Amino acid sequence: MRPAFLGQAPKQLFIDGKWVQPASGETFETVNPSNGQVIARIAAGGTQDINDAVAAARRAFEGSWSRFTPYERQGVILKLAELIDRDFDELSLLDSMDMGAPLSRLRGPGRKRALGRLRFYAGLATTIIGHTIENSASREMLTYTVREPIGVIGAIIPWNAPLTSALWKIGPALAAGCTVVLKPAEQASLSCLRLAELCMEAGIPAGVVNVVTGLGESAGAALTQHLDVDKIAFTGSHLVGQKIIQASVGNLKRVTLELGGKSPDIVFADADLDKAVPGAAMGVFGNTGQVCCAGTRLFVERSIYDEFIERVANFGNSLVVGDGLDPKTQIGPVVSQEQLDRVLSYIQIGLDEGATTIAGGARLTEEGLSSGYFLPPTIFGNVRDDMRVAREEIFGPVVCAIPFDTIDEVERRANATQFGLGSGVWTRDVTKVHRLAKTIKAGSVWVNCYNVMDPAVPFGGYKLSGYGREGGVEHVDEYLNTKSVWVNYA
Repeated sequence: MRPAFLGQAPKQLFIDGKWVQPASGETFETVNPSNGQVIARIAAGGTQDINDAVAAARRAFEGSWSRFTPYERQGVILKLAELIDRDFDELSLLDSMDMGAPLSRLRGPGRKRALGRLRFYAGLATTIIGHTIENSASREMLTYTVREPIGVIGAIIPWNAPLTSALWKIGPALAAGCTVVLKPAEQASLSCLRLAELCMEAGIPAGVVNVVTGLGESAGAALTQHLDVDKIAFTGSHLVGQKIIQASVGNLKRVTLELGGKSPDIVFADADLDKAVPGAAMGVFGNTGQVCCAGTRLFVERSIYDEFIERVANFGNSLVVGDGLDPKTQIGPVVSQEQLDRVLSYIQIGLDEGATTIAGGARLTEEGLSSGYFLPPTIFGNVRDDMRVAREEIFGPVVCAIPFDTIDEVERRANATQFGLGSGVWTRDVTKVHRLAKTIKAGSVWVNCYNVMDPAVPFGGYKLSGYGREGGVEHVDEYLNTKSVWVNYA
């Protein structure tokens, strides 16, 4: 089961509508985390390659792409969605091999999410409008606003959802009339390279979408510092996000950041536990915990704490952990040896700080799993709020189970974090719902559900979880400038 796209030769950079070798001639390996085997070699782009890609994006922005009407932009986005739908099995296979996600998840909700996003942005391409404004400066003066594309976008995405993350950057940029230089995560670049081919097949002009693979400290840094990049759209860790802000000062480029989290998921005693148990469990174990808004701080009302955590543990233990290509697999590996080491180090930190493992807690090494980067769903008990495992993002299938007594207490503790991306509330009490929906400091509050997404609904964070919104009409606004025009017709 090897997509024809992989071929035998190293994968190249995609710049100005062509496959090109990196200026350095260097490549790096991409590894299947389910078995530790090398899938392909990929071009290691650097500063010169970023310069070439930005120059191509600038030419396209000022040239052929600028002559596309909103209706024509909408048409090529819809065509791209059609091609992705046609080739989705191949694209999902590339992602599963590259970062380990189960094919069953990618081809089910993943397909709907990817296509829904593109089609939503296609609809927004023809709804970009300005306003006429009655001013008080003169009765013989017409004032109006025009919305214009920002320009060249540097898009940097993570490895936990390569295809859908790429579409979350490319879609609104194309709808607004911008051009893009995409830097995928080095751990999972393959579907983004295949996506570049589909962009050309859809009729998107050369230079509008460019893909430069490489390491963050070389290609990523060069993109964030580039003086001809008008905006950086980044998804990743808050530490890298802070570096991007510092790198953006050269030309004061626009920046939107969708960063990490340590999200509270709150379960009250009156909740429907038959729904709350799987909902809270998959809110942190889904995608092997490699989700920025995962509900990793599970607050449970004390009167049901023991029962609820036992049920979550049993649910986690029932999940099938295995190769992402196995149709029975529900939980795949973490993305790399480096990420495995990171999660295992946090598990040890938790134990050293006095937490106890209620479930999981060690690498899976039985037959069929020993060569991959597999961890079971892991639950920590005896967790204090000041522990590192309760404060820092682990990005693995690890949850801290914490009892609480009152709504006042859990409200305070839920907000006692430097992050603010997601949150959950499980209760039948509408008073609790509306109180916490108002007072929790997070960009999303899911009530009696978790991590539900829709392209029409904005998503983003508070505090160290970043700023700007992805999804909703607000998303395309992030790729537009507003120009005011004053016409003296006296």
